[in-house]
Amino acid sequence: MAELRIDKVLNNNVLIAEHPSYQEVVLIGKGIGFNRKRGDLINADAGEKLFVLRNEKEQANYIQLLPFINNQHHEAIISALELIKQRTNAQLDEHIIVALTDHLMFALSRVTQGIELRNPILAETKALYRFEYEIASEVVQLIKDRTGILLPVGEIGFIAIHIHSAMTNKNLSEVNQHSQLVTKLVELVEEQFGLEIDRDSVGYMRLVRHLRFAIGRVVKGERVEEPEKIAALLKEEYPVCYNLAWKLIKVMQHTLKMKVFDAEAVYLTMHLQRLQNKFK
Repeated sequence: MAELRIDKVLNNNVLIAEHPSYQEVVLIGKGIGFNRKRGDLINADAGEKLFVLRNEKEQANYIQLLPFINNQHHEAIISALELIKQRTNAQLDEHIIVALTDHLMFALSRVTQGIELRNPILAETKALYRFEYEIASEVVQLIKDRTGILLPVGEIGFIAIHIHSAMTNKNLSEVNQHSQLVTKLVELVEEQFGLEIDRDSVGYMRLVRHLRFAIGRVVKGERVEEPEKIAALLKEEYPVCYNLAWKLIKVMQHTLKMKVFDAEAVYLTMHLQRLQNKFK
């Protein structure tokens, strides 16, 4: 493993070093800057607690955060990143390290000031990303154990989206867009059927997952096969569900700016009809 020469110690948890391949890098890890000085050597693979920022923009963004982070909070955030890395068994993208540090820093600050940020897509996030939500819950507990501060439940959803973004290598704005789109589609279904779907029900989970996979197919340009002659039958037998399916598809097309194949209307109509039957 390459040895890096320390150029500057920013605090107990962050230092700048010269990398033989990447030139200047920022190293982040709990206590890695303690008792170190300029010119010391450090192994580039100094355990699980090491995060290397090579991208110049991410380096600059991270360094700008440091003066505003309480040292105890910073150590808790680093531990949270380590937990995410271990639980996902993934190499965290540099952007997630900076973005999640920034988010958690302000989340902790908001709680200490008595400010709670409402999460309008919490239920959808929990249904869409159950594994990520589970990890995010562990992150909130870890932060409470390390700082004594309990983040509100809405923050679990925000953290889960960051984790999903890191795991799938998707842009955070895209993940947010898809989650918000699912929320909007569910609300349209409730409005059309004149009911409120229990967010803990199996029917709700199935609806959200169906919409999630439909959005995923649209984004990837995947086409599903349309059962022969069934579209005309569904239109005749279940006109409310069929028309609603097309209304949802038009919202998807408008939001994603992508074509949705007609076959999606068939499967969505069948799903909506089953859902409607449960509430009759």
